[in-house]
Amino acid sequence: MDPNSAIPTDASETSDLNTSTILAQFRSFEGNDAGPVLNLSAGFTSDQLSIVLNKLLDNEAAVPYAFYIDQVELTGTGSLHQFFEQQNKEKEKQTEKGKSKNKVDSTNVSEQLVVIQYRPQALYRVKPVTRCSSDLVGHTEAVLMVQFSPDGSMLASCSGDTTVRFWDLHTETPLFTCKGHTNWVLCIAWSPDGSILASGSMDNTVRLWNPKTGMQIGRPLVGHKKWITSLAWEPYHLTNHGGVARNRKLASSSKDGTVRVWDTNKQQCLYSIGGHTASVTSVLFMGTLPPQQHTSSESNNGGNKSGVESILVTGSQDKTIKLWNSANGKLIKTLAGHAHWVNTLAISSGYVLRTGPYDPAPPADSDDKENIELNVALKKFNDITFNNKLPERLVSGSDDFTMFLWNPLNDKKPTARLLGHQKLVNHVCFSPDASYIASASFDNTIKLWDGHTGKYLCSLFGHVAPVYQLAWSSDSRLLLSCSRDSTLKTWDVATRTLKGDLPGHRDEVYTVDWSPYGDKVASGGKDKVLKIWKN
Repeated sequence: MDPNSAIPTDASETSDLNTSTILAQFRSFEGNDAGPVLNLSAGFTSDQLSIVLNKLLDNEAAVPYAFYIDQVELTGTGSLHQFFEQQNKEKEKQTEKGKSKNKVDSTNVSEQLVVIQYRPQALYRVKPVTRCSSDLVGHTEAVLMVQFSPDGSMLASCSGDTTVRFWDLHTETPLFTCKGHTNWVLCIAWSPDGSILASGSMDNTVRLWNPKTGMQIGRPLVGHKKWITSLAWEPYHLTNHGGVARNRKLASSSKDGTVRVWDTNKQQCLYSIGGHTASVTSVLFMGTLPPQQHTSSESNNGGNKSGVESILVTGSQDKTIKLWNSANGKLIKTLAGHAHWVNTLAISSGYVLRTGPYDPAPPADSDDKENIELNVALKKFNDITFNNKLPERLVSGSDDFTMFLWNPLNDKKPTARLLGHQKLVNHVCFSPDASYIASASFDNTIKLWDGHTGKYLCSLFGHVAPVYQLAWSSDSRLLLSCSRDSTLKTWDVATRTLKGDLPGHRDEVYTVDWSPYGDKVASGGKDKVLKIWKN
């Protein structure tokens, strides 16, 4: 029996589904069956399926789950019956458009085996932010980027006034003003353990800052010929703790078309990558080791003990994406397909790479804190990739109005082309659990896509001007957006509706970030004010 044919193909066949039963097999994303084949009511919703699955798995405490049939999520309060009806309607539309050449023979759904894949969701729920608790004044030009530290305890911002600033989240007051750059500071990035903040500027330099003192660490990192566009730290779980200090490797991309990888301990450039023929707009590290160097022992023994380096990904205005071995800067492969500039990149493991060893945080007084932190970071990465059974996925957004979903380690061609935006795609990001992709566009909309297949899910309407940036809540249930229209908006992913409108800024809002703890949101923009939002 083919489980892929589980969905009936004729809407008339589902008229009595709500009172019928369905042969169902629960299966994890790792491919493991949970319990025997069951006769389930077609009227069951995802909440009722969660109750059944929790009993099958003998969970002591109830765990919420997301369910998928043929890679399509069973959302909201809809029943299996309603799910099949909706799928039939979509198949009928495809048949009318000529996309479906062959119609599958009609069979009763109760006689087919339905494979229901499941994925655990966050046990906790993040509450939507509803009010502005503080206006943090200090910057004298537009706030260009805000970012919480990996553990959510600190907040940093950068501005057109040439400064980087740290803010006290307990008192919601200024903490340190960091001066040194001589032009706009365009980007900032926290090291995986939160002990260093890197900043990139239009003065062509990268600087490192100590968040506990506000002082610059060492000398500026000099070498780029034009301004810095993006910064990325090597993932915590790939750091070689065997004699090499953590937070060693930082990558910077530039308008000059190059990427430089720096040894931050020595404040010197390890090498420069010059393979792109136009501005490099985005740089990030993957959490997976290069294919020729990846072994099971390296991925499960508590870290990268062999000195094997990681993979660097770059996107450029030359329309290409490139993968590099960060050990030596050698090109691994080029991903081509976009017809215009690549504006933005995101990796499916992005959230766990950002939060590193935190959430949950290791005991502060542990005698072996370093190894505990390393193991926590590694476990989080293995969980999001199902112990490397589910490869990291990459999504790219472009000036050609499209997005591509890639399996970058295994394929040179995209696995899906994501169409729908009517203007350039400005920002893309995976949800923390990698189940969704959200995209922001200059067409004033946000779109949600399936994080595994790239399938279009919905459009979120509400902004009346271009949407600049997005931020997910740590439980993947809420999405936040900021726009040229001076507002922030909170969206409910399950119901795919507007949860709340957050006016308050007096001009364009350029940047937004949601604390990993979920209790605070920070935003900044053209009005020079950094706002803190709470529930």
